[in-house]
Amino acid sequence: MGNRADEAARQAGAERLDLDLRDADVELSPTGQEQAAAVGRWMAEAEDEWRPSVVLSSPYRRAADTARVAVRDGGLPLQLDERLRERDLGVFDGLTGRGIRARYPEEAERRTKLGKFYYQPPSGESWADVVLRVRSLLTDLRHGYDGERVWLFTHQAVIMAFRYVLEGIDEQRLLEIDREVQIPNASLTRLVRAGDRFELDTFADTRAVEATDADVTEEESA
Repeated sequence: MGNRADEAARQAGAERLDLDLRDADVELSPTGQEQAAAVGRWMAEAEDEWRPSVVLSSPYRRAADTARVAVRDGGLPLQLDERLRERDLGVFDGLTGRGIRARYPEEAERRTKLGKFYYQPPSGESWADVVLRVRSLLTDLRHGYDGERVWLFTHQAVIMAFRYVLEGIDEQRLLEIDREVQIPNASLTRLVRAGDRFELDTFADTRAVEATDADVTEEESA
């Protein structure tokens, strides 16, 4: 529903989204519900190497509800972990790009100077802050779930942070990928252990949704 509100605000040239909810409480649209069900059906028929043994999700409603639908028939308990939550945009939450530039012109200039990776909105998080969350979660996963196939339900910036950490890519390459690929909703990204590191196997893959009548959609990178 947040994506719908954002699109409507952009088309109207508005400075703020018509959405009176915390980001954590924004729910799935009917399309999102169809996509979640599509992922669940695909995973139920997937090869063993894709089947998870541990499932964790962001506590944000849209992610957690997607996870609940997708794992409903798998018999696995769902664990919520706040480190998988979406990046906090602070005072920019609910504003369009136009609204940010109009209301906080000095912050728009500061973001241009610092760059997308290190810029931290007032009261919010930078991408680097999200990376710290991801490193903390990975430490716990290594200690508690070594050898398990872990399925995470999370958000665009967090997915990119996992790639940054696990693949060891640098800031410039990370931002190149972000410019080149908009991660579709309910898409699959898979990283596989190769010795002491991880390699990217699948990125922003929409095969699960494409196998059904559900629409493939994406959220524009903030």
